Amino acid sequence: MTHETVTALAPDEVIRRAREFFLRRVPATGAFVEAESPRHIVLRGQGGEELVIAAAPRPGGCAVRGSTLLFDQQVRRFFSTLPPAEAGRGAA
Repeated sequence: MTHETVTALAPDEVIRRAREFFLRRVPATGAFVEAESPRHIVLRGQGGEELVIAAAPRPGGCAVRGSTLLFDQQVRRFFSTLPPAEAGRGAA
């Protein structure tokens, strides 16, 4: 499943927060970094499940997309921690 949101943060800050969130705040179903760049992070979790978070700059914020088959609840929870983009300046 693919999840999307828009945040006021820069892409590199979204990726930093994703790394921290999935390594420390979700210990029972944690996912560990497999690959990373300033605009994406690939994490591998239980049973080899892959989780990808990508962030791209856009006017007024950053578009964030998360893709996973198993970590849907955790991705939604992570997205809820991101500050929203200013209304009317980057919200889709």
